[in-house]
Amino acid sequence: MNNKVYIHEYIDIILQGRPAYMNHMTKGWGSKGRDPKRNMLMVGVWGTLGSTARWPEVINLWEHDGWHGIAKCFKHETGNPLMQDPELKIWWDEAQKYRSGGFDRILIPAPYSPMVAQIEKDKDIVGSEVFYHERISVRPGKAKEYLAMMEHEWLPWAKSIGLHLVGAYRTAMRNDSEVICIWAMRDWETWAEVEIAYESDAIVKAWRTRTEGIAIDWLNHLMVSAPLSPTRTGVQP
Repeated sequence: MNNKVYIHEYIDIILQGRPAYMNHMTKGWGSKGRDPKRNMLMVGVWGTLGSTARWPEVINLWEHDGWHGIAKCFKHETGNPLMQDPELKIWWDEAQKYRSGGFDRILIPAPYSPMVAQIEKDKDIVGSEVFYHERISVRPGKAKEYLAMMEHEWLPWAKSIGLHLVGAYRTAMRNDSEVICIWAMRDWETWAEVEIAYESDAIVKAWRTRTEGIAIDWLNHLMVSAPLSPTRTGVQP
């Protein structure tokens, strides 16, 4: 049972700053995030493939210890007029060299969504060459229902075609109308087979038909783990 809460970040990167930003975020932030004042664990840091998404772009995903845990973190970060921890000024000053902005959301995991401790031990996830990021728009109020259907009707087949679940979430602080799913794929050849299945497989078609009227739209893109991301190394940086 996953009772954590997550922060999902889209980061807009300046020009060729993505490698430096990913290093700054993993090597430079990992231990700071785990400080008891924040108690954040890194799920993953990924660069998006520009042919399938905005570019250049990075996605970060963080695990917090439930609602009280994330509230404690927010209280610490906003406990001064700058709304930033003064102890991190040097880190923020360096980060602004590589990024221009971004968009965050808080995510609530499905009960079956794996936690960081499980992900880091999963050989089907750690070291995978490519990751699938799905942002699914659902009818307002139906995100829980969609995730429950996914567990019983889609997960077993998804695994059989090479999709390994990293996380399944619904977006908090909105009308229960968005689902975020992240999948690991062992290699690029697996991704090609997944796309072929999405286009022609009867079971995939049945899943799409089954969720008609609930899933309104979806947007998928591909990601690759940063060199020090736990999804590549299996450990917190």
